[in-house]
Amino acid sequence: MTTGKALELPFSGRQNPIMSHLIARRGFGAGVLAVLLLWPVGSASAAGEGVVLAPHRAVYEMSLATSRGGTGVTAVTGRMVYELTGSVCEGYTQNMRFVTQMVNQGGTAILTDLRSSSWEDAGSKRFRFNSSQYRDEKATEITAGDAARANTSDDVKVELTKPAKKDLSLSGRVHFPVQHSIALLKAAAAGKTIFRADLYDGSEKGEKVYDTVSFIGRHRLAGANRKLKQVKGAERLDQLPAWPVSIGYFEPDSDNKDAVPVYELSFLFFENGVSRKLFIDYGEFAMNGVLKEITFHPPSKCEQK
Repeated sequence: MTTGKALELPFSGRQNPIMSHLIARRGFGAGVLAVLLLWPVGSASAAGEGVVLAPHRAVYEMSLATSRGGTGVTAVTGRMVYELTGSVCEGYTQNMRFVTQMVNQGGTAILTDLRSSSWEDAGSKRFRFNSSQYRDEKATEITAGDAARANTSDDVKVELTKPAKKDLSLSGRVHFPVQHSIALLKAAAAGKTIFRADLYDGSEKGEKVYDTVSFIGRHRLAGANRKLKQVKGAERLDQLPAWPVSIGYFEPDSDNKDAVPVYELSFLFFENGVSRKLFIDYGEFAMNGVLKEITFHPPSKCEQK
């Protein structure tokens, strides 16, 4: 497994356990990040065919979009740094750091810091993950584990090492984060408007599987990026098509049409896996994420056999 150092972000202050819990329920795999089958839901397909993810490092500025009654949240500022490296040959490594500073009605500034790192086999057979939450610069929760299956249709065996040793068995139809992102892009390119998949990203102490439902908007031709605020390095997106995507994360087996998602994530998804115009709705409040800078890395070269 290839891992990276925690991505540095300059924030200070106290941390909020409620905010920490909300942010921990992230859907950011390859993305945001993220990010991330078949109709109807069946066994998970292998990732990689026809989709090439661009290794990159993106920085998003986070701010409060709306706060609903009773939350006591008056302001949220922060930053999320997401980095993807690797290739279809060596697998993909994702590193993310998500730091937010929240202000309550009493004027108290509260800090939450989430750091995660994962590696995923390009064939969707192996997924290793490690995430930490910090309060007052002290780790309050650490999750680590290794998920594997012999074939993409086989059940997934999970070995958790933190916070405690535990073995889990998951349905073979679950998608890992990069696999989910690639499958979503393939669905969008095929003209699909609804995409449903079970997602396992190591959330909730490594024991959570989300039932995700994605709504894919109308295809945006190359040039959509030019209509957004210019960001250094983002001109590479000018020649790429994109799709507005909204993903609802539900509790497992939420087949009731009136089920409410745990949270929702919306973004403009470019065909190379880069996201812009983030919007995260936690129910109690929602946040906007604006791309501030992006650097594209050279893709890893595959060794000749």
